[in-house]
Amino acid sequence: MTSAHHAVDMADDDLTALAHDQMPFTAGLGLRIERGSPDEVVGTADWSSDRCTAGGILHGGYLMALADAVGAMCAVQHLPPDSITSTIESKTNFLRGVADGEITITSTPIHTGRTTIVIQTDIARADGKHVTRTTQTQAVIPLA
Repeated sequence: MTSAHHAVDMADDDLTALAHDQMPFTAGLGLRIERGSPDEVVGTADWSSDRCTAGGILHGGYLMALADAVGAMCAVQHLPPDSITSTIESKTNFLRGVADGEITITSTPIHTGRTTIVIQTDIARADGKHVTRTTQTQAVIPLA
């Protein structure tokens, strides 16, 4: 994502469209962005059998992809002009499974430096129980 597309104070439909435009993979994930600011980006997605592993539980890779995408949308809001970002490290703790319903993905910045941005992303089930915690490091890549 480029810094020219900051997702601050936009309507949720505009944020979802921005995510799908900048990261087309997110459309296939079924990611919806509910709100976004430099302090927090919140997205949602739904359980679906085609996103599952054994036992009808959402696949860990699917959850990690959602966390990475929403985390990137949070990170891009902290980029200097004429720069882009890319994930250079990501770690996810899996706490419990998701067998139905909607999940909420919430990303917040931990560190916003000159060369890296660190984002924490939590995924919760519809019942509010914590599913995953992801910490990712995004590189700040100058275009000039």
